[in-house]
Amino acid sequence: ETMPYKSIIYGGVQPGKVIIIQGVISPQAKRICFKLRYITGIALEYSLRFDENVVVCNTYDDGTWGKEEQCGLISHPCLVCVFQVTIFCTHQNFEVFSNGEKVHTYSHRYSNLENIDVLDIRGDVQNNLLHITVIYLFYLPFLS
Repeated sequence: ETMPYKSIIYGGVQPGKVIIIQGVISPQAKRICFKLRYITGIALEYSLRFDENVVVCNTYDDGTWGKEEQCGLISHPCLVCVFQVTIFCTHQNFEVFSNGEKVHTYSHRYSNLENIDVLDIRGDVQNNLLHITVIYLFYLPFLS
């Protein structure tokens, strides 16, 4: 069974908030998108495009997609692949980690972070094996 999946991020996204997504990629996966949404747009789309062997980040605001940022190259690594994507919000950007390794720093293009309140996942992920954790680290001096 594959996506879509949506979850509310209570209190919105703010510096110090960490979103951890764990799941299993379908063996025939072509694409998976992780989106941090607000009411009229997408603050961050982190898109794994196995069919193009690339990972991209982008923002959708005011009816228009921004310029894509290539976050790296990717190939489908295994038959049944467990993954973990971590999105860490700072004052200036989103730090994106894949399986514990930092893969991209994406500067905020949408500044009203508290309005970003939905996690939307689409693509070839087995939703019965999906686990979402949202934590808020109250004091991180290196975020200032």
